[in-house]
Amino acid sequence: MRAVLQKVLRASVTVDDRVVGEIGRGVCVLVGIHTDDTPEDLEYIAKKILTLRVFQEDPSNPSSSHWKKSVRDLNLEVLCVSQFTLCANTSKGSKPDFHSAMKSERSREMFDTLVRRLSELHYPEKIKTGAFGEMMQVSLVNDGPVTMSLDSRKFSYDAHKEQTKVAVEKAKAKDARRLVFASPSSTLSSATLNDP
Repeated sequence: MRAVLQKVLRASVTVDDRVVGEIGRGVCVLVGIHTDDTPEDLEYIAKKILTLRVFQEDPSNPSSSHWKKSVRDLNLEVLCVSQFTLCANTSKGSKPDFHSAMKSERSREMFDTLVRRLSELHYPEKIKTGAFGEMMQVSLVNDGPVTMSLDSRKFSYDAHKEQTKVAVEKAKAKDARRLVFASPSSTLSSATLNDP
C-alpha cells in the first residue's frame, strides 16, 4: 500500500461542485492500494498516518522544535483520499500501467476498512474522506511544505534486497577462497575464479 501524506493548514475534496470532505489543520493523505495488499499493509499505513511526527512541538510558537508531534498527539484531522494512480508502473513507455492497482470492488472494501481503522485509532469525527471512484478535485494548503511518501513494503523490500546482495557477495568470496585452497597449483586463472 502506498500513500502520499501532506501536512496541511486546510484541505477539501469537491465532486460536481459539491464539497464532500474537508478538514482544517492536519494531514491530507492520498492512498493507492496494490493488488496484493493485505490487512498488515493496511495496519502499517493507518498507524504511520497517525503517528508520523511532522508537526512542531508547540504550534503556537513558530520557533519551537520541528518533527516532534503527530496527528494523534495534537488531535488533528485527516483527509483520506483514494488514489489508484499511485500504483502506476511508469518504467516502460509513456503510458502509465495500472495493472498492479487492486480492482475496484476489493479496493473499495480495503479503503473503507482503512478509514474505519483510522477512526478506531483516532477520533472518528477527525477522519474525513473523498468520494471513492469519482472524479474529484482536491484543494489544499500545504504547510511547510511537508510532503512524504509512505509505502508499507518499500523498506522491508529494500532491506531484503540489501541482505541478499551481501549474502551473494559473501558466497562468491567463500567460493573463491575454496577454489584457491583446493587447487594443486599456486596460480589460478582469473577465468577460474570468476567462473560460477
